[in-house]
Amino acid sequence: MSRVAEQPWTLGRLLTWTTNHFAKQGFEAPRLEAEVLLAHAQGCKRIELYTRFDEVAEESVRNRFRELVRQRLEGCPVAYLVGVKEFFSLEFEVSPAVLIPRPDTETLVLATLEAAAPGCSLLEIGTGSGAVAIALAKHLPSAEVTATDRSAEALEVARRNAVRHGVASRVRFLQGDLFEPLDANARFDLIISNPPYIPTAEIETLAQTVRAFEPRIALDGGPDGLAVIQRLIAEAPPLLNPGGWLLLETSPNQQMEAAKRMEAAGLEVQAPMADSAGRPRVARGRKR
Repeated sequence: MSRVAEQPWTLGRLLTWTTNHFAKQGFEAPRLEAEVLLAHAQGCKRIELYTRFDEVAEESVRNRFRELVRQRLEGCPVAYLVGVKEFFSLEFEVSPAVLIPRPDTETLVLATLEAAAPGCSLLEIGTGSGAVAIALAKHLPSAEVTATDRSAEALEVARRNAVRHGVASRVRFLQGDLFEPLDANARFDLIISNPPYIPTAEIETLAQTVRAFEPRIALDGGPDGLAVIQRLIAEAPPLLNPGGWLLLETSPNQQMEAAKRMEAAGLEVQAPMADSAGRPRVARGRKR
């Protein structure tokens, strides 16, 4: 792409070249990633590229695109390069300070919507970009939403996302470890979390895009992956109103253990909610 060529570098030609190059590198979605990066460099929506394939790319666009492609080949996730990621049909700002929202985590939103009642009080632990709390605030207009995170940088991103989606006045963000920043008398109808649940030893086996770029604090769940999950299960019940729910995203192979620990903590365990691939994804316990 950097060599002088006889043919002009149209948007369509840039897409074809980059898609082929990404495919040779083993990328799972080479065409999609090429389109997202080129649309970002061009300053247009991805769908607009389809009517502009014959348009010759300006040199400034080619330079921006070339730099994005270089960083992507070095492993940087596309979402960080373009600064946004779609989640639950909403677009969220993301940065290396926050975990990139995953489709699996939409199951946590669905489980919460199923359990929620009008006017409920909801607490999310480890909000990161705020995607879950904000998506819920959009779909539960009468809910009182509180979200905590240890990272001040992550909360800055979350607050900007709340403004972006018009719920800044309805989501209260607090900085601190798990339940630490809450008032002593705080009580909730729902406590939810997508905590770090990857065993420490497995971090280095993750894709480079994850292990080298996403915040380790949002991934590392301790030696067995259950360190934060156990703390949540132990500390959440006293903060739940009677009939309140504790909903935790975990890996599918942790669901049985999470359920056992919820039962030991005095919660009435419900069947886990499965993700779009049919895997048990959200552990559900209810205060009697």
